[in-house]
Amino acid sequence: MILTYKIKHNRDFSEELAKAKQVAEYGIKYRTRSSKDVKHIGLNSAISNQILKKYAKDKSAKKVTSVKLTIPNQKIELRRNERKIRITPLNLTLKYHFPDNFEKINQIEVGEKYVYVSVTVPEREQIEPENYLGVDLNTTGHIAVMSNPKTGKIWKLGKKAQHIHLKYKNDRRKLQVKGKYKKVKQVKDRESRIVRDLNHKISSKIVETAAANNCGIRMENLKGIRDSAKCKKSFKYSLHSWSFYQLQFMLEYKARLLGVKIEFVEPEYTSQDCSRCGYLGIRYGEAFKCPHCGHVDHVDANAAFNIAMRSGDQCGADRDASYGSTGAPQVATV
Repeated sequence: MILTYKIKHNRDFSEELAKAKQVAEYGIKYRTRSSKDVKHIGLNSAISNQILKKYAKDKSAKKVTSVKLTIPNQKIELRRNERKIRITPLNLTLKYHFPDNFEKINQIEVGEKYVYVSVTVPEREQIEPENYLGVDLNTTGHIAVMSNPKTGKIWKLGKKAQHIHLKYKNDRRKLQVKGKYKKVKQVKDRESRIVRDLNHKISSKIVETAAANNCGIRMENLKGIRDSAKCKKSFKYSLHSWSFYQLQFMLEYKARLLGVKIEFVEPEYTSQDCSRCGYLGIRYGEAFKCPHCGHVDHVDANAAFNIAMRSGDQCGADRDASYGSTGAPQVATV
């Protein structure tokens, strides 16, 4: 599996990045892949080769907005004992704090603020689970509710999501009224970082719990979640603005790293069927009651148990986790 880690470099590469953009524009215009043709621009030939390789062969590319400095594996020196990476063409040495279990560094991309390190990480062989944990990501009040039908235990995760989104929504609204659009972007970026951090913590908790209990994970197919979401009006903003795809993506690649099996089930009636007897129950706000067997539960817990007990398939959004890409998933920021 290919993962990408992000490290802040604290260097000014504005001159090199400007040259990289010129190289990319030249590659698009003349479709050349030889660094000799852009030697006059003055960018390191190894970096120029990588940029031309990307842009010259992409016939759909017509315009360049921003370009990162791409460094191939051959120009990267890894010092595992010191936990340092040296980028020879840029005379840049960085200390890394992400897990040291990667097999190799594939390439590095350098932007204005960050270095994106693409690495190959070994996957564990998938373990056939004894049973499944159900994870309901379409909930009110919590981002995820996880259940273990075997023990009857439930976990409620991400309660602060609603507060986060309402807070930053109000902050952005006040700034927009004052015309402070630069501040609006800063607030949005800050919110995005908080969201990513919380999604990392939630996904890690779910996958680690599954691995520790020799369980697989079952969750709803999130396609169309924003159209079919079950939530009260006051939580609509939080639900629609939360990055559910990001959370699912994190769950999938972390599960693959630990050999945890993930399956997806259809979401219909997961919150309406009784998890005890299977009959259609009645929902009163956040409470669920079954008129047939008398079972009473929180609606999200009931849904999580239903998800765990449904048969599923292994289709999902792990396409990007298989091939990897610079910028996603950025599983470490140091």
